Amino acid sequence: MPPVGKIRKRSKVVIVKSPNVISPSGKVHRTLLSDMVRSGLCKLTSESRAEDAIRHFFSPQDQVGMKVNCLAGKMASTHPQVALICADLLRDSGIKGKNLVIWDRSERELKEVGFPLNFNGGEFRCFGTDSKGVGYSRNLINHMNIGSLLSRVVDEYTDVQLNLPVLKDHNLSGVTCSLKNFFGAIHNPNKYHDYGCDPFIADLNTLPQIRNQQKLVICDALRVQYNGGPSYHPQWAEYFGGIIISDDPVAVDFVGYQIIDKIRAEHNLPDLEKAGRKPKHIFTSADEKHNLGKAKLEQIDLIEIVL
Repeated sequence: MPPVGKIRKRSKVVIVKSPNVISPSGKVHRTLLSDMVRSGLCKLTSESRAEDAIRHFFSPQDQVGMKVNCLAGKMASTHPQVALICADLLRDSGIKGKNLVIWDRSERELKEVGFPLNFNGGEFRCFGTDSKGVGYSRNLINHMNIGSLLSRVVDEYTDVQLNLPVLKDHNLSGVTCSLKNFFGAIHNPNKYHDYGCDPFIADLNTLPQIRNQQKLVICDALRVQYNGGPSYHPQWAEYFGGIIISDDPVAVDFVGYQIIDKIRAEHNLPDLEKAGRKPKHIFTSADEKHNLGKAKLEQIDLIEIVL
């Protein structure tokens, strides 16, 4: 993401899809998914090797947090395979396993989704903010409309973030994806759901510890909850078979918004705006005050790949 004050002229977003990456039963084809991640990163950076592509965003000295989203259980959360493939790639690029942390709010949620908890290291570490010895910072952060304690995973255990959200409809904010994923980094996200979570999501993402640390987004859109979210409802879950990659979280969320509306139209549902749930926070995040990314199609170079 560009530093505060720097205007990003255009953003690039890559969608990689495959009809075979996830089966109707929900089984993920890991080798194919790895090919999708690698192809998307190469297209995003114009590199021929994924190891070189990932080095555009992370260096061997980094302590990388991989923020997943496990709130809604196994069927509507970041697939573990996405994070594990990214961990493999980061290690291949030269980052030590002890410096890779897959994380979310709680150990229970991580474990229920299928993430292997591991605090001590190895190929990667995986734990929650509620893990013993972690917790939240002692000092309350007062920033714009946000007054919260920040997870020590962000404050102390890592220094850069790879955002690994899942694309879903949300009953209040309209869309939950990259930007809202960092509600999982504060102790009181329940305070910020009024007015469709706007401007609270945008305000939180301008917090320097989040804005400056977030380097890349790889969004899990293998299965998209296009209505009834953020919880899982099988009748409104689409096997989209895609991932969305960019270094602009606003552009990812805007593209995700278009995907959800397209799926809703295919199922004879009104678009989110007509349903009274336009994701205003995406556009607030792109305004001059927040300047977190782009939320207009004419400002986004959108590339689609099918494997």
